[in-house]
Formats: sequence, structure tokens, C-alpha cells
Amino acid sequence: MTLHPPGFWWRPPGLAAALLAPVGAAIGALTLRRMTQRGEEVPIPVLCIGNPTVGGAGKTPTALWYLDRLTSTGGRPFALLRGHGGAVSAPLRVDLARDDADAVGDEALLLARHAPTVVAGGDRAGGARLAVAAGATHLVMDDGFQNPSLAKDASLLVVDAMVGIGNGAVLPAGPLRAPLAPQISRADAVLLVGEGAAGDAVARIAERLGRTVLRARLAPSPEAVAALRGRRLHAFAGIGRPQKFFATLEREGLDLIARTAFPDHHRFRRGDIEALARAAARDGATLVTTAKDMARLGTAELKDLQAEIAVLPVSLAPQEPAALDALLRRAEARAQARQAGC
Repeated sequence: MTLHPPGFWWRPPGLAAALLAPVGAAIGALTLRRMTQRGEEVPIPVLCIGNPTVGGAGKTPTALWYLDRLTSTGGRPFALLRGHGGAVSAPLRVDLARDDADAVGDEALLLARHAPTVVAGGDRAGGARLAVAAGATHLVMDDGFQNPSLAKDASLLVVDAMVGIGNGAVLPAGPLRAPLAPQISRADAVLLVGEGAAGDAVARIAERLGRTVLRARLAPSPEAVAALRGRRLHAFAGIGRPQKFFATLEREGLDLIARTAFPDHHRFRRGDIEALARAAARDGATLVTTAKDMARLGTAELKDLQAEIAVLPVSLAPQEPAALDALLRRAEARAQARQAGC
């Protein structure tokens, strides 16, 4: 089951956050203790794209950027992720012809269109071994920063600059997975996606801790925007922050007449889409959603409904691509040093 994050997470700390703070303190301490455990090492570079909070921040577009970068320079990168929302548990090589979001999760399907192979499953160390045996040159982890089972050679924390870390509390009192400063201290850099004072506050903390701060935005596909121009649009999304998707459509000057938000990783049912289609038809509108949501519409139950839904893909547009490349080089150098020390 997927749930909307509580509204008080994104407001200044109040009574609800205070009441839940002791639970958050215990969860945060446990998470930080787990993060100090030594993970299994593999003989290829491991780059982890994580975030300090729960919910969407831009990890998957960042992982896609690295996968495309590595592939274009002759590498054979494998993507490694848990497969959130899918039924997979043991490591599984994702097959676009066989697997759907119910099996492996929506992010795995998106990544599988860019990486030679995607390995999904909760056993990240086992997934890494599988990737190495299959000839991977690099591992790009989508999430897993707080998971200690696999040693990382470099880690990048991604933060949505519009909302930052919300009320700054650890879940369930707030959106943080653990206290912020210790998380940043264990990362190599912080990537702020978008703009906002909340992100600037995170940047100041990272800089005080001596960590590199990078910036990027999510750029919608120009071709998709052109195809949507002139249409009345009913947008729907079940991502970490659906409002970010709606704002993107409006920023492009598109005619957005209705918005429907679902919880993150929402498992769409036929009734959901048929209700949306009826509402759009009444308004003479076209349904439009995100690439991640469209991946979840590829199940056998819903596949026939996809044709009437437009999709707006986005990609990461970093301000300084060379700085992201430098982080990859750091991961490669550390992996090489690890192997030399064996």
C-alpha cells in the first residue's frame, strides 16, 4: 500500500513532529549505526545515487544520466536497485519483454531502457555479484545509500531544492531517513535538483561539512512538449511530489485544466484510469502523465489503456556536467585502489 506523506513533514516543526520525535530519534540512530557496517566489495566501481529523505528527489534521472554517460564512452554499466513497488526479492535481471512494474517496480523499467542490464531485488550484494559475473564494468545504484550490504566507491545525495528536507525531522516525525549532517558526511557530494531556499539551506550545511555541492534541473523533452502544445490537458501522477510534475507542465506554457495526484508508487487499477479518462473526455482534454507512471501502466490489466495517455519524459540537465564526471572518476580511482590493495 502507498500513502501520501503527511503534510506536517513540509511545515515548520509542530506538535505532531514533536510527539513523534522520540520514535524518529530511535530510527535515525539505528539507521546511522547500520550505515557504519562494512559492506561486501566487488571488483568494479560502485556509484550510489541516494537521497537523505524518503520520496522522490531526482535519483532515477540522475542514475539515467550516468548510465547514458558510461554507455556513450564504451562502458557496460549495470543499474542496481531494490525494485520498490515490485514483488521481486532475490536478484533478478530485468527483461522488458517479460517484466512489468508489478514484478520489478517502475524505476527498474525506466532504467532498463538505458542500461545494458538492470538488476532488481532487495539483496544488493547478491545483485552486484550477479552483475559482475555478467560482465558489468560499473554499477550505478539507484537508491541504497543507507543500505550497508554493498560497499560504495562514491555516493551522491540528491535533494529536491524546492522542499529540501522539509521540517528537518527523522521519519515518522519528518521525511529524513536519518539525521542530515551524518548522512552528508558519509557522501561525496550533494546534488540539488531545481531551485529553492530549502535547497540552499541544505547546500550551506554540505559546504560547512566540506562536501561538494552540485546543481541541476529536470528538463522536459522538447518533442513531447511540442506534441502537447495546443491541447487541453488533464495531468495525473503518482510520484514523490506530483505538484512538481504539474508545475513543469505549467512552466512550459501548456494548457493544464485539471490535476490528479496519487501517492508515490501508486499501483494503478483499471478503475483509476477509466475514471480519469471519463473526466478528461467530459472536458475535451488529453490525459498526460510522467514516464515513471507510464511504466506502471504497462501491466496486463492496463496495457490497452496506454494508447490514450500522453507522457512527458524529463532528463537531468546538470549545470556542471564535468563535476558529475569527476565524481565518477573518483569512484573508478577508489575501486582501482581497492583492487590494488587486495
